[in-house]
Amino acid sequence: MGKMPAVLLYCEAAPLSNNLAQNVHVFSIGDLPNAFFMLTLGFSPCPNDTFIFDAMVHGKVDTEGLEFQVILGDVEALNRRAFAGDIAITKLSYHAFAHLTDRYVLLDAGSALGNNCGPLLVARQSLSEEQINAGPIAIPGSMTTANFLLSLAYPKAQNKLETLFSDIEEAVLRDDAVAGLIIHENRFTYEAKGLVKLMDLGAFWEMTTGLPIPLGGIVAHRDLPDEVRQKINRVLRRSVEYAFMHPDDVMPYVREHAQAMDDAVMQSHISLYVTQFSVDLGEKGRSAVREMFRIAGDSGVIPGYRADFFMD
Repeated sequence: MGKMPAVLLYCEAAPLSNNLAQNVHVFSIGDLPNAFFMLTLGFSPCPNDTFIFDAMVHGKVDTEGLEFQVILGDVEALNRRAFAGDIAITKLSYHAFAHLTDRYVLLDAGSALGNNCGPLLVARQSLSEEQINAGPIAIPGSMTTANFLLSLAYPKAQNKLETLFSDIEEAVLRDDAVAGLIIHENRFTYEAKGLVKLMDLGAFWEMTTGLPIPLGGIVAHRDLPDEVRQKINRVLRRSVEYAFMHPDDVMPYVREHAQAMDDAVMQSHISLYVTQFSVDLGEKGRSAVREMFRIAGDSGVIPGYRADFFMD
């Protein structure tokens, strides 16, 4: 068993003191008393994540007694945190999750998975395959699904420069990299900055498999009791459904973390990445994840993985 994630616990029977630290205790999952109700929860400040999580972290839906200690980070930072095993529930790229199926279980709710929403390979000008392979290519992280797709499309492109996703366009414009692998809202801004698209890696995946592209999912630690994981999944589904029904109510939280992003870009971002697969993967969504793991395993991109990585 790996390192168990810390879970924040409020002792409900004890009155709160003015010193919050006296009321908060940190337990490993295996030592949880029955009274716990606050779990560490990681997601990104990107509009699609803040959109789906707002209701559950702010008590706008029934959380069935759970509360959450929010940890915000970009996708690669969350991936690294999951590899350290010190977070109970988190957003993960599907590439990273393929390495962590022994530690985490995928929730049915919360996934960013769909069509025409994959990462883009961009540059200042058209490049030959030889130039792309020579690199360097700025990527948003080695364990991102974007990098997995790049490895499938350009297996010889090994000269990569790990870069914060929001800085990739500028890295290409400065000639720090010959090309950049962009994700999230940068899909909507690269043309205005004078960059050109070399390949849509989401379209590459869809043409190859006929399936939607799995980008990121929400996972819960296997050491959490099954009934708690089921509860988390129900709460998250309620939160996504609330956001769909009350978009104006969740947008202040989205804007708070959107780094002065234009409202039109925010809305495009949400529409692209928050879909019915975010409510429930369903069989089609599960098939897409299985196929990604199969291809990744057969190509040697990932090691062996547990087959029972879905919720029961």
